[in-house]
Amino acid sequence: MIKTILLQAGEGGGLSSLILFGGVALVFYFFMIRPQQKKQKEQKKFIEEIKRGDQVVTIGGIHGKVLSTDDTTVVLEVDKGVKMTFQKSSISLEASKPAPAKEEKKS
Repeated sequence: MIKTILLQAGEGGGLSSLILFGGVALVFYFFMIRPQQKKQKEQKKFIEEIKRGDQVVTIGGIHGKVLSTDDTTVVLEVDKGVKMTFQKSSISLEASKPAPAKEEKKS
């Protein structure tokens, strides 16, 4: 009887393993690759739209106001009279967005 079960399991293994592999690939795409591509697209759009007067935060955590922009650089005023030049790619999208308001639990 065990021999019969093992023979039956081995017969349809090719198609079922192919379907399983395809399912894993789809899950990997929708949960890993697609969100990362969307995030990169949002970051690129955000960097292209930086303009004078925007309040931004760099990846290193430096807060500042945009004084001027170039093709690849941004000049930030981090304090009165203190200007620093950064690469546009060092501006953080997440830190520049306003923090979502937390709802309080009602008991």
